[in-house]
Amino acid sequence: MKKRFPILLVLLCFCLIGLAGRGTLSRAATPVEKWGRLSVQGTNIVNAGGKKVQLKGVSTHGIAWYPQYVNSSCFKSFRNMGVNTIRLALYSNPADGFSTKLYGKVEEGVRAATNLGMYVIIDWHILNDGNPKQHQKQALKFFTRMSKKFGKQKNILYEICNEPNGNVSWDKDIRPYANKIIKRIRKYDKKNIIIVGTPTWSQDVDIAAGKPLKHKNIVYSLHFYAATHKEFLRQKLKAARKAGLPVLVSEFSICDASGNGAISKSSGKKWMKLLKRYKIGYVAWNVSNKAETSSLIKSSCQKTGNFKKGDLSKTGRWIAAYWKK
Repeated sequence: MKKRFPILLVLLCFCLIGLAGRGTLSRAATPVEKWGRLSVQGTNIVNAGGKKVQLKGVSTHGIAWYPQYVNSSCFKSFRNMGVNTIRLALYSNPADGFSTKLYGKVEEGVRAATNLGMYVIIDWHILNDGNPKQHQKQALKFFTRMSKKFGKQKNILYEICNEPNGNVSWDKDIRPYANKIIKRIRKYDKKNIIIVGTPTWSQDVDIAAGKPLKHKNIVYSLHFYAATHKEFLRQKLKAARKAGLPVLVSEFSICDASGNGAISKSSGKKWMKLLKRYKIGYVAWNVSNKAETSSLIKSSCQKTGNFKKGDLSKTGRWIAAYWKK
């Protein structure tokens, strides 16, 4: 006698097939699946279909100091909260922990973000070294390696000089440096977006707007810390946009410029309203449990992944409210 499936099991199978056919059981599309390769049109970042999009990201702290957060579980936690972009901060100054040994950690982070269908910013994090020309040779080697490895992918952005500062000018220092680095990246990656820092810790976007670079798919970084950078810097952003400059806020927080100290929710709200108006993307500093107000993770939290909103700091919870808006 032939064995027969119980009638209920057969019916259940048909139901499941029908649900799957209608997409009920299919997973949600990842950010990269939804948008594809990004590009720059006019003042805007657009998706593969030419529609304006807004990147919403988080940045690691220096990966020399907090490498434990460069992992899939950590990134997935933020994706589940509405983040679509991960920024990997490799400090470029040896005194700040730079080592070529960390290139592998950057690559690990790129792979983790890629597997999750997220965009990823490869950040050459100039800070205390001030002038991007100081470590230009190493920057050329770094971006040669990264663009060779990942230039065919659709989810890559390159940030070539985090915060130029000190006795550094757009014409004399940043612009010539950027032209050399961009030329090297474009040898291996013809299409992905390149983010260029601006003078005075990436605040003087209005100066860059007066003499922008002659390359395609370039955006210019503006960084703000809301308790310090208020209306004067918002006016710089407005002037740059009016002049036709595409801008990305590749680093920000709602505390003061030290990364610590007081929080200004009122200034933060004004910034977020302005960024929404222009559909400018933003990347929050920083994914760590360091005991400072810019940290997105509570200092008491020892987890390195699978974060819930309850694991976020006061700053983290405030910013997270905008990720799914």
